Amino acid sequence: MTRTSLRTRSRARRGTRRALLCAALLALTAQTTAVAPALAEGPGGHGGRDCTRTERPLDGKARRVLEITRKAKKDLRLKSVELRVTVDGREVVTDALGESMTGVPAEPDMNFRAGSVAFAHIGTALLQLVQERKVSLDDTVERWLPDLPKADKITLRMLATNTTGLHDYVTDPDFLAELVAHPFRAWTPKELVAYPLRHSFWYEPGTSWSYSHANYVLLIAVLEKITGVRIDEFLKERVSGPLGLRHTQNNFTPDIPRPVLHAFTSDRGFYEESTFWNPSWTTAPGAVITTDVCDLARSAEGIGSGELLSHRAYRTLLNPGTVGLGGGTRTCPASICLKQTPAKHFGLGVIVVNGWVLQNPSFSGYAAIQAYLPSDRLAIAVSTTKTATTPDGNTAEVVAQRIAAELAPGVPLSIV
Repeated sequence: MTRTSLRTRSRARRGTRRALLCAALLALTAQTTAVAPALAEGPGGHGGRDCTRTERPLDGKARRVLEITRKAKKDLRLKSVELRVTVDGREVVTDALGESMTGVPAEPDMNFRAGSVAFAHIGTALLQLVQERKVSLDDTVERWLPDLPKADKITLRMLATNTTGLHDYVTDPDFLAELVAHPFRAWTPKELVAYPLRHSFWYEPGTSWSYSHANYVLLIAVLEKITGVRIDEFLKERVSGPLGLRHTQNNFTPDIPRPVLHAFTSDRGFYEESTFWNPSWTTAPGAVITTDVCDLARSAEGIGSGELLSHRAYRTLLNPGTVGLGGGTRTCPASICLKQTPAKHFGLGVIVVNGWVLQNPSFSGYAAIQAYLPSDRLAIAVSTTKTATTPDGNTAEVVAQRIAAELAPGVPLSIV
């Protein structure tokens, strides 16, 4: 997904160039009462949660991963880093470094916004419906979205793979101006989709690739009509439930379940808390999720291995026809229509990089990544938050890349 930077239009354009690789979903300040581990129920202030630091003493591999993470935290001037690494489902290390807020240590069981991770879950759930012959990826959407321009040409596959040609509202200057000015605003899907519909399509549906948040807003609407089930319930039944993601949930308000990992950002030109900014702009209601780092690692493994899919559906998840699409044309610049290659391409709700299967949300002070390498059965989950001097970009990616270089040196997690 595209990473949204809210400072300037030029920053937004740079975010667009990273569209294949970054995610954008958000939330802010106001409810500091929802914060502290000290307010959570249960022993130790963690409500009896099961996502805890790896018991000491650590073995050699765990020590190396933690040393790499500590150095990355220092190099990137991060406020906090949460991480979990597993191999074949077995824990290598789980830990949290730094602070959630001043004087409040970060803990592995703290919840944060997971953004585009929801899209990986949606892609898997859609493929389950295809397996069951309830829909075809090549069904056009006019029966469910009759008012959408080109609905008779746009298919479920195109919505799920970002090949419709719709503009991305997240990079629209008018949208960004409104978002910067009113970070607590509640957005409706109709308001969000109105921005791309003011523009002509970048290309004819299915003929190229370009990231647009609008695609998943529309896909969620279609899935709810197909199933007759609200998207949060659908994903719980199809994905988070079967994978045992007990602490991954949709939130219809800006609240985050306790204990909370707080976020801070300089997106609006000054360093401020952004934990409880309203995330409704990020996608349709029902798919705005929070999680903890243990669930994030389990999600990486379950989605990245195709655990919930047939072998055929899993192959489609990894390449649903996107490889070879993209590339600049007269009507779509190369910075928008990014070339999709075998080494780096968007799958069906996931990103594939040198065999790694991942999603990487980054928004308003929160950054995260879930990455899985099927050949090594290696899962890496990282979440980071910023200080006032943290560099731009998805810093969780940087931490994960360094860990991957240690544990799978022959298969770089080179996202940028």
